[in-house]
Amino acid sequence: MDAIFRLAGRVQMLKQMLNVRSWPFWKLPRFLAVYVAAVILADAAAIAVSAAHLSVRAHDLAVFGLLLACNGATVELTRRTSEPEGHVKDVHAVWELPTVVLLPPLYALLMPVARLALTQWRIRKAAVYKRVFTAAAIGLSYAAASLTFRGLGHLALGGLGLGLGPSPSPSFSPGWAPGTRVTTWIVLVAACAVVQLAVNQYLVFAAVRATNPATRLREFMFDRQTLRNDLTEMCMAVLATLAIAMSLLTVLIALPLATLLQRSALHAQLVKDARTDSKTGLMNAATWERGATAELARAVRTRSALAVALLDIDRFKVINDTYGHMTGDEVLKEIAHTLNTLLRDYDLAGRFGGEEFAVLLPQTRAPDAFRIAERIRSAIAGLGIIAAGRAGGERVHVTVSIGVAALDAGSQREYAELMAAADAALYRAKGCGRDQVQMISTTRGLSAVGSIPRAAGGEGHGPSLFRRAISS
Repeated sequence: MDAIFRLAGRVQMLKQMLNVRSWPFWKLPRFLAVYVAAVILADAAAIAVSAAHLSVRAHDLAVFGLLLACNGATVELTRRTSEPEGHVKDVHAVWELPTVVLLPPLYALLMPVARLALTQWRIRKAAVYKRVFTAAAIGLSYAAASLTFRGLGHLALGGLGLGLGPSPSPSFSPGWAPGTRVTTWIVLVAACAVVQLAVNQYLVFAAVRATNPATRLREFMFDRQTLRNDLTEMCMAVLATLAIAMSLLTVLIALPLATLLQRSALHAQLVKDARTDSKTGLMNAATWERGATAELARAVRTRSALAVALLDIDRFKVINDTYGHMTGDEVLKEIAHTLNTLLRDYDLAGRFGGEEFAVLLPQTRAPDAFRIAERIRSAIAGLGIIAAGRAGGERVHVTVSIGVAALDAGSQREYAELMAAADAALYRAKGCGRDQVQMISTTRGLSAVGSIPRAAGGEGHGPSLFRRAISS
């Protein structure tokens, strides 16, 4: 019976794949769809050109099969922990860079296709166009790296040995001597690896930026942890290429090392996942609390200003009940995106509860914190979220209530006291009609309220009011 159900599921999946109009690709923004198609077509053209100029040799096929098997083993290692979502670091370059350097270009173009097809089959199903685009981006980066290696190689080494000829051999040429040439060859392989990484990262970044304009190139490519992982993988790939060029038996040594590096990369991803909220990508409550506590201690020690804002989505249960939990998740993601867009690099944003977010604003005085909170409230109120599956694309109106607590420069407050003040301000914002900002200064008793709803204030969404609080 189970076999019948599995067969029926596969038939249904095949029908969906054959129904071209139902592909998620057509739902992409026009610019992104054109870009993805252009990258895929460019990779297909590179494969066709390389295939037309390929001289098939048994030795090349054997080397390619061995490297492909090692790459597949690395994919299988991921199966135990599942494939993380998003753009993550792997160690497949350890097997794919030797393919770029030691074999004709066609093999390097085909390697990511085989690897991602295996990932799709064995690890996790993803949108096919995403897999194809990823394989195309990696393939084009390998093509650029292959051209770089062969071009610079002919200039530096005169095309002698180690893959600098039209059909490279995976072993040292008899006329190629150690010493200066070894150093030069390693530098060429490293340069090839840098070109591959840069081209691939930029192609992927362009697609990510089209989806999320708030993505910064510096954070995407030059984050400290990312650079450390890239450098480690690059060094391992260069060493593996050199070792495999000397003898194919070194694969037996390289495979355990690559396995260990893969586990290290997965561990780093798990640590990151433990620090972030899975739905929004913001800090989770525990991570945010640790960061906020440290920032508050620093503010007290340096006698600088600081503020905390708590955001609560108004009537979030009604949104879930009316439009479904998928739409509710989209609301959470859009609010997180709004926070990432409006906040400064050194501000801390986290998901504090089911529909509650927390923001820490270092070096921020009370009036400035209030203005930031009001800007966030206004941006969220203007979000154009469309309910999925609704006829006519019904817009979901989302508002938030925000409570702000400000710590004046030179004040002495504990984390619990500051959060209690922000929570009190949030409770007051909820009680006064929602969709507004309330603020409490923990030292001067300064209170503020902004964007008072018409039903509550009778004045509409007018200017903010500052006053001395009766109790704070």
